[in-house]
Amino acid sequence: MNERPSPGDLLIVDGAASVQFAGDRALRMRVVSVGADEPYPGWLWLTGYVLDRRDQAVAKREIYVQLSGLRLAATAGPPKPRGRSPRRGVPRTTRARGRS
Repeated sequence: MNERPSPGDLLIVDGAASVQFAGDRALRMRVVSVGADEPYPGWLWLTGYVLDRRDQAVAKREIYVQLSGLRLAATAGPPKPRGRSPRRGVPRTTRARGRS
């Protein structure tokens, strides 16, 4: 990756970005913010959410990585909302208020 990531980008962070993410410690991360400063040339701070295999956020992290080692991940679409799904198959009754 040659350009700084933007909020909303989905990244693969592995050993190419930093030795701390080598092997089974690699992760997929949805970027929330990118640090304004570049402490060392080619390195930057990222804040974002680590995603599981179902694209659900499991942890918020701030990481220090090499820009050249980051890769954009393929996305399957927008994040799925959490919560209860609407009831289906249950008929609604309509009755005017105040009338019996």
